[in-house]
Amino acid sequence: MDILFQILIVAAILGAIGIVLGVILSLANKYLIVIEDPRINDVEKLLPNYNCGACGTPGCHAFAEGIVNGEVKKLSRCKPGKPDKNYNPILEYLKDHPNNDGSIVDVKI
Repeated sequence: MDILFQILIVAAILGAIGIVLGVILSLANKYLIVIEDPRINDVEKLLPNYNCGACGTPGCHAFAEGIVNGEVKKLSRCKPGKPDKNYNPILEYLKDHPNNDGSIVDVKI
């Protein structure tokens, strides 16, 4: 009987720890969420997706993030990209999807 009681206490303690950690993870998920501009993924899909780094960024996602944030001013930094296949669709997309304040991202070929 003594062993059974000890097993129940250990199971109760582990269950309580699990519940506390679950609540902490739930709160962290709610308050520490990072919201990324959905245009970044859309622009990334329009890039060649070689992730070569020839543009000076670690990959196509970082380059797309720079485009949307206005940090990249020339699409021609993407060496594998083609003007008619990659650059023009990006320019059209950005014209159709302006910033939150209504301004268009200032980027050129």
